[in-house]
Amino acid sequence: MSMFCYQCEQTAGCKGCSGNAGVCGKQPDTATVQDLLNEVAKGVAWLAVKSGSTDKKVFYFLVDALFTTVTNVNFDAQKVLELAQAGVAIRQSLGAVPADAPACCSATTPATVTDAAIEGEKFSIAKRKEKYGDTVAGLQELIFYGLKGAAAYIHHARVLGYTDETANKKFADILAFLAEQPTDVNELLGKALATGEVNFSAMEVLDKANTTTYGHPEPTEVLVTPVKGKCILVSGHDLKDLEALLKQTEGKGVNIYTHGEMLPCLAYPELKKYPHLVGNYGGAWQDQVKEFNAFPGAILMTTNCIQKPSDSYKARIFTTGLVQWPGVTHIDDNKDFTPVIDAALAAEGFTETAPEKKITIGFARNTVMSVAGTVIDAVKAGAIKHFFLIGGCDGAKPGRNYYTDFAQQVPQDCVILTLACGKYRFNKLDFGNIGGVPRLLDIGQCNDAYSAVKIALALAEAFNCGVNDLPLSLVLSWYEQKAVAILLSLLYLGVKNIKLGPTLPAFVTPEALDVLVKEFNIAPVTTPEQDLAEILGK
Repeated sequence: MSMFCYQCEQTAGCKGCSGNAGVCGKQPDTATVQDLLNEVAKGVAWLAVKSGSTDKKVFYFLVDALFTTVTNVNFDAQKVLELAQAGVAIRQSLGAVPADAPACCSATTPATVTDAAIEGEKFSIAKRKEKYGDTVAGLQELIFYGLKGAAAYIHHARVLGYTDETANKKFADILAFLAEQPTDVNELLGKALATGEVNFSAMEVLDKANTTTYGHPEPTEVLVTPVKGKCILVSGHDLKDLEALLKQTEGKGVNIYTHGEMLPCLAYPELKKYPHLVGNYGGAWQDQVKEFNAFPGAILMTTNCIQKPSDSYKARIFTTGLVQWPGVTHIDDNKDFTPVIDAALAAEGFTETAPEKKITIGFARNTVMSVAGTVIDAVKAGAIKHFFLIGGCDGAKPGRNYYTDFAQQVPQDCVILTLACGKYRFNKLDFGNIGGVPRLLDIGQCNDAYSAVKIALALAEAFNCGVNDLPLSLVLSWYEQKAVAILLSLLYLGVKNIKLGPTLPAFVTPEALDVLVKEFNIAPVTTPEQDLAEILGK
């Protein structure tokens, strides 16, 4: 059995993972069953669009199917197969398959993982690369990965009861477009920008869902050192899961810590009101094996970012939602976290309180816009010369120290905006302030990229110019498909001159990159010194 996957930044040799396992730990059978699920989803989308179906369960399946196959989400081949089988049942409910339907509309889901993996090999990326060439196959995947990222944001918003039916229809239309395996390069690039539009709508809805439910994030000092007592660590992205756990642990003598992309939760008024949400532990997702091993309590993974659990903590790590790992206890949709709480109470917990250290977070769009006048005056007075958005997904591959070095070399008269787990490279450093404005403004999760866009648009409006005319530079790190979706949204909005790294996507060939360079002046990062000199004109 063979696999091929190049959807993340860490793909082997910057070309693609094949052979016995992916760099992320994904096994060949899981990879090929995911390929099968992807094709089933495309077939469902095609038939749903052709039949004019508005059944919500159809769209929910499409979103869950694509989010399930995002990097570091679901490593359980059996569960992936079961979702594919559910997709085939939904597809059959849409009526007979027309004779001219694409092959994905007839994909079958055998009863066993072994047979399903063999079936999935028929739909591998490698076969499309061989048939259509690297550029066309890569652009197809660029769009598909953008849809995967959008699916994550749509899923998070839906959990809180928010959705956008217009964007949902566009999502299904683009997935149906991919089902036909289009080959026109210009048409594919156009659909990539349309995917960016869908993702921007998805991020807008998620922002509304989060802020309406939990309030707008506020500047908040967050403890990043342990407190004596029993403990649970929550990683991933899901705010609602954290809220449910906080409610279920009230009065039980268990302290809750955030990890990774959950750090921004400590700035939401309706979450930080719980006194036993005591702080943040650890850093970004790629350090979790070391950090989880050292954490003396239970661990709950709420969405993507899981890595292969070490035997030292496998019995006290739990998953919920779409994230799953074979052999790890999964909390189903009833969200009864009793097993997590029991594991925390049985564990040793922190035996002493460490010397206190805090960082400040919570500079989302509402906060920044509330002091926009001060910021604008500082720019006009020359106190603030430039803004740098340094953020994105972090990863383990060498080269990401670039972002730490870049942040440290940003001149003292410049402000750094940051978001997503890439900020852990430098968010505990002291950058000081400019006239009372912190030089480091933590906007939030990757899910909060909408906040960053709104801040940029507000500044452009205040200075009566376009975003590309602002003293603002984007220096982004990418890892998985949500970062791809955000990049496509920025391109859809016409943002140019983005520095992207640490390496460019393996699925974007030189021919496709040439178009992006000509249209948007996207460039790979080089060295902090060279990039800063270019940006600041020195």
